[in-house]
Amino acid sequence: MAIPAFQDLMLPLLTFVSDSKEHTPRETVEALAEEFSLSEADRQEMLPSGRQATFDNRVAWAKAHMKMAGLLSSPKRGVFRITDRGKDVVNQAPLRIDIKFLKQFPEYEESRSKKKEVDDLSDELEEKTGRTPEESMEVAHRRIKNDLENEILLTIKNCSPRFFEQLVVELIVKMGYGGSRQDAGRAVGKSADGGIDGIIKEDKLGLDNVYIQAKRWENSVSRPEIQKFAGALQGHRARKGIFITTSSFTKGAREYVSGIESKIVLIDGDDLAELMIDFDVGVSTVASYNVKKIDMDYFTEE
Repeated sequence: MAIPAFQDLMLPLLTFVSDSKEHTPRETVEALAEEFSLSEADRQEMLPSGRQATFDNRVAWAKAHMKMAGLLSSPKRGVFRITDRGKDVVNQAPLRIDIKFLKQFPEYEESRSKKKEVDDLSDELEEKTGRTPEESMEVAHRRIKNDLENEILLTIKNCSPRFFEQLVVELIVKMGYGGSRQDAGRAVGKSADGGIDGIIKEDKLGLDNVYIQAKRWENSVSRPEIQKFAGALQGHRARKGIFITTSSFTKGAREYVSGIESKIVLIDGDDLAELMIDFDVGVSTVASYNVKKIDMDYFTEE
């Protein structure tokens, strides 16, 4: 089944801890996953950032909201338990506990009153999507990044082939391969023949070279083009190459590189744009947001 929204987890979570015992976040996650019959794939689904499991994140947010409402408390680090108010709520046998339900408690409203306008919008989004605020932020970030990737590719396609070759070399240098940008630029100018557009030292000592082919194309790159590049590598007695294009690679092209002795890495337009963003090539940061959480170790008294 689909992973339940974090508000759908509130009542089951409160019911699970209604035994008045202390519970850890991990055992609560396990119990709720079993109650909702989540598959292993559901349990392993990650947030877009890849830093936390989606289900774990939603359980944590459900718990956080109910703590703000005074239904749960943390008597000591790493555990939580139901409060008397929480027991009263369970005894009322509500059909559902969600943000609207929690707003009846003054502490909950007070904790959110300082950012009321933002919270009203957040509540509306959470009701419609079932996402936690953290998920919504990551989804929005992914959407912005996708738009930027598309803009980058459109811009590259309007640049000259020469500029594109220089861009590719600069990106690979930014990714940590050896040699200076100046050396790499001269390499492009000297080696633009035989199917090779650039040469980059694999490490700062120059123990091995990586040969580059850059194609600013609209159509997919097929197997024959990769075969030509592999032949050019052999002509230079090279073992490693990178083939970069603004378009895509056919299935035959990808199958070919997996079956030859030379190591050829294929980078299509989507990969190229993402790498440029990750390594700050042709982009600049206009804003950044740090998401922080409380450090319970700091508040632990000896």
